Amino acid sequence: MLEKINQPNDIKKVNPDDYRVLAKEIRRFLLQNVSKTGGHLASNLGIVELTMALHLVLDFPKDQLIFDVGHQSYVHKILTGRKDGFQNLRQFHGMSGFPKRKESRCDAFHSGHSSMSLSAALGLAAARDINHTDEKIVAVIGDGALSGGMAYEALNNMARLRAEKKNLMIILNDNKMSIAENVGGMSAYLNKVRTQKEYIEFKDNVEQSLLKIPNIGKPLAGFLKKSKDSIKQLFVPGMFFEDMGLTYIGPIDGHNILLLVETLNRAKQLDEPIIIHVVTKKGKGYKPAEQNPAKFHGVNPFSLKTGEILSKKGGSSNTDVFSDTLVKAAREDEKITAVTAAMPDGTGLQKFAKEFPERFYDVGIAEEHAVTFCAGMAANGLKPVFAVYSTFLQRGFDQVLHDTALGNYPVIFGLDRSGLVGADGETHQGVFDIPYLSVIPNLTIMAPMNGKELQEMLLYALKNAQGPTAIKYSRGEALHLFEENWEEIQHGKGQILKEGKDAVIVSVGNMISEAVKAVEILEKQGSQIGLVNPRFVKPLDYDMLDQLAEKYSCIVTVEEGMLNGGFGSMVMQYLYQKGYRGKIKNVGIQDQFVEHGSVGELRHMLKLDGESIAESVKQWIEE
Repeated sequence: MLEKINQPNDIKKVNPDDYRVLAKEIRRFLLQNVSKTGGHLASNLGIVELTMALHLVLDFPKDQLIFDVGHQSYVHKILTGRKDGFQNLRQFHGMSGFPKRKESRCDAFHSGHSSMSLSAALGLAAARDINHTDEKIVAVIGDGALSGGMAYEALNNMARLRAEKKNLMIILNDNKMSIAENVGGMSAYLNKVRTQKEYIEFKDNVEQSLLKIPNIGKPLAGFLKKSKDSIKQLFVPGMFFEDMGLTYIGPIDGHNILLLVETLNRAKQLDEPIIIHVVTKKGKGYKPAEQNPAKFHGVNPFSLKTGEILSKKGGSSNTDVFSDTLVKAAREDEKITAVTAAMPDGTGLQKFAKEFPERFYDVGIAEEHAVTFCAGMAANGLKPVFAVYSTFLQRGFDQVLHDTALGNYPVIFGLDRSGLVGADGETHQGVFDIPYLSVIPNLTIMAPMNGKELQEMLLYALKNAQGPTAIKYSRGEALHLFEENWEEIQHGKGQILKEGKDAVIVSVGNMISEAVKAVEILEKQGSQIGLVNPRFVKPLDYDMLDQLAEKYSCIVTVEEGMLNGGFGSMVMQYLYQKGYRGKIKNVGIQDQFVEHGSVGELRHMLKLDGESIAESVKQWIEE
């Protein structure tokens, strides 16, 4: 069946009797390809029938389909003629693992972060109405994404569509999971709805039963329908959504294609916003993914037969170092708490949660709330640690600035995945944290160059932080370079690792590995190059910068982040204002979004690898 799917809408040529066969082939295709390339697996296995039904009902690329987050769009890509792209899924210059408008006209909106689909869909609907076009607009949002406040802002705004009698379909893909198991009030509410299917059957008979009562039946039924506490209010699950201005249908079986097609066809005829509650099973069709959907959310290449990950385990990752250090510190200090925004596994906090469940908080996909929640704890004397991916803390910028830094509360931010992250691409590269955090008064930013320094920085912050403190560390194995050169941490002080003569490289955090390569290459060519670990991005070590300015005529900063507003720009601003007459050169990422690929490939492309740095420094020395 899958051989017949080569263009958008080809699925409509498939005989309904063959839908189950096609679904089975799609799952086999996903397993065969993702097991080789890695990628998001469990979410895509769970959404096969739902995506098929949407493609049977909608017309692409005219109609517009938005996937919240977007990691579950693989089936959509298969059904829109992109099967061949799976050979290079999430690889350098290959097909993205997320929807990309530049990749296909069938991708209505780019995505990568959670809880955004309803706002985007509402915007598309507004544009449709102003442009007087008639495309159908559908947003697919998971139950986990409904823990994000942005979704409720959009729901609150959707009542106008009902008043204007405009159609917009929202598919609530309810699989009880985001990445980890869902938490919070919405999860509990949906669980209650799922278990009350008898109410759905019951409410269909209530009105008919009332009408059979002689004399009073018809007036009573009419009264109840007009009453605020109507029949639906009394008996129908989903009234939360009804009260937000959405017609609610469900819950329905998300793996019954014919039922889904019938429901979607009815829904698209309505002149009002509608939410269809679809219950699916994450990882469906592959037992290891069904049993452990968190493990198979974003997975490296694995054995299809056993489900075991094929990549060899190296040393401890930075995430492991951060997590283990936090657990050890919490054994000694009862004021330490840990917070995650639906990422206990990815941030390593599952270890803390297991040992200190009473001091661990998973707030769901709600970074804004998480930041201010931590500020509240810090205001009352606790030591909250919010472990969060760098790319996701972007969503809590105002809360870091206004609710945390303004009050100078000692919240510790563990910025995991800071720098290039590789295969997830533009939406997940953690390359903006220095620019967006360094503008905030009272905030300290530290960047460890190795695992030992990460450990000591966290302990230092837990003991000494007087205000908000961010520790940024990269994805992957912790480095061990220069651990034998360990010096105690002093606030705002860097470390001179090596003296030189012709130039000095000031390397931020994990870029020490590339800086060392560059120094070795340059020294083989006869240059004497100094090397500095600044440790603190903010505050800058002004005394050390003054020393470097006196000794070197060429100062080079290296960072795995944006040059605009980055560490190098701060160094340049300070030294030139002080009257420095030498050369200051900044190595980092130009004004661009960085595509997906391995970290090594991306560094080479961006000229952040040791060879490229050496070539640039040599040129600057000789200028």
